[in-house]
Amino acid sequence: MQKEISQVKVVLLGDSGVGKSSIVLRFVADTFHNNLDPTIGASFLSKAIEVENHSIKFSIWDTAGQERYHSLARMYYADTAAAVLVYDITNRASYEAMKHWRDELAEFGPRNLVIAIAGNKEDLVDKEEVDLIEAKEYADSIGAIFRKTSAKTKYGVDQLFKDIAYRITVGSVPSSSTQQVEKPRTISIVRDNPNSQNGESQGQVKKGGCC
Repeated sequence: MQKEISQVKVVLLGDSGVGKSSIVLRFVADTFHNNLDPTIGASFLSKAIEVENHSIKFSIWDTAGQERYHSLARMYYADTAAAVLVYDITNRASYEAMKHWRDELAEFGPRNLVIAIAGNKEDLVDKEEVDLIEAKEYADSIGAIFRKTSAKTKYGVDQLFKDIAYRITVGSVPSSSTQQVEKPRTISIVRDNPNSQNGESQGQVKKGGCC
């Protein structure tokens, strides 16, 4: 017996340059391009996956992030089952803008919408401007899925859409797939003591840090 395929419309929202198009291309075609042209209006791609015996076909609308196209995004809210709000982890302003996109969805989007937040460009985590715990707590406060992603390395991209599929079909994301918030770890910095014998180092200094 052939499985019934559920059609799920997903819209990606966020400021220009946060990597919405790159996330979609990585998920659908498993490709990445460093210099993608900005989306004009919106682009459309689709892909089917299976979770928990359910076949889900995502119809993905990647909307333009430029200010002049902002109002056009509302055209794609109708019949949307899920929205992915994307921000660039190296750009604090894009995180604050992501919250405004969420407010607009709350006002103009459909009810019972599954919302996911993607903190993109995880490959540039050394330049991160948005605290991971802060972002996760915000997602929890609005009942949203949260996942850090990197369209460049593919980190978290497939799981982001699997989480959405689980939320739509099962009603929750499995705890085993929940992205954990890493706590700062303690590292040791060893300073050479010129007076030490046999070249041994003394005076370890512990410092908080995180990866």
